[in-house]
Amino acid sequence: MDAEQARRWKNQSTVKEFILLGYQGHPVLLFSAFLVIYLAILLGNGLIVVVTTLDPALHTPMYFFLRSLSGLEICYTSVTLPKMMANLILGDLSISLIACAAQMFFMLFLGVTECLLLVAMAYDRYLAICLPLHYMTIMSHKVRMGMVVSSFAISLVVHLLQIGFVFSLPFCGPNEIDHFFCDIPPILRLACADLYANELAVYAENILVVVLPFFLIVASYARITRTILRMPSGTGRQKAFSTCSSHLIVVSLFYGSGMLVYLHPQTGDSLKVDKFLSLFYTVIIPLCNPLIYTLRNREVKVALTKLLCRKRAFGVGTG
Repeated sequence: MDAEQARRWKNQSTVKEFILLGYQGHPVLLFSAFLVIYLAILLGNGLIVVVTTLDPALHTPMYFFLRSLSGLEICYTSVTLPKMMANLILGDLSISLIACAAQMFFMLFLGVTECLLLVAMAYDRYLAICLPLHYMTIMSHKVRMGMVVSSFAISLVVHLLQIGFVFSLPFCGPNEIDHFFCDIPPILRLACADLYANELAVYAENILVVVLPFFLIVASYARITRTILRMPSGTGRQKAFSTCSSHLIVVSLFYGSGMLVYLHPQTGDSLKVDKFLSLFYTVIIPLCNPLIYTLRNREVKVALTKLLCRKRAFGVGTG
């Protein structure tokens, strides 16, 4: 036990709230930037939800999962960005223990649900390319609904246990979190207790719901790549790769930044890097996802154009 930890253990006062230090300096500029980003995330992902819902041509399993992913991104970003913007503009950096626990739960719950949903999307692409004749039979509406519901259910159970485990720890001070939301690594550093069991539980959970799903995605794409390379038609190969490329980009960005944050030893310096990486996977990726999926997807662009033209024609007609 080091001197700092010993001092904290002797302090018998109980922490009632945490201070989210977030990003310091130029609050108005940062608030404006994050507000624009948040509105762009809502607009971009909201358009995908609307377009894939209204256009009958997009009522396929692939777009069902894309619609679910976009809806999840809206909820995921809404857990952190509004609170961060409120802190910037109001100057109140405090968050109660209950609010911190709720934010951590929804952040982890939605984040791991996205991990599992990306696995479902990889399986969908595997069936479409490797077993095309059986695709619609296997990937029925009941099956894809079951996959989405299972993703939420698994993440819910895991993180109810995880949050209970973390917030059963005593917090005696200090109470400053060098982060913009309540995340497990910086919170654990504030606990005045032996953290071995908690850190072991965090690594076990990450292996179960992050690393294992990632390897399932890798295995799916290994089979997909082998099948594509055996296609006799160059056009067929190009089209098959095109349908997978957007998903691969999102998987690489999301899993890459997430595993860097949660699967390395925590030090004072690493927490600063983690804060940047967390901004990347909680804000930048949800901002880029609509662009990744629409700019590389002709069907979505056509459906979006039809929707906009319909709105314009309706406006002209009523005018």
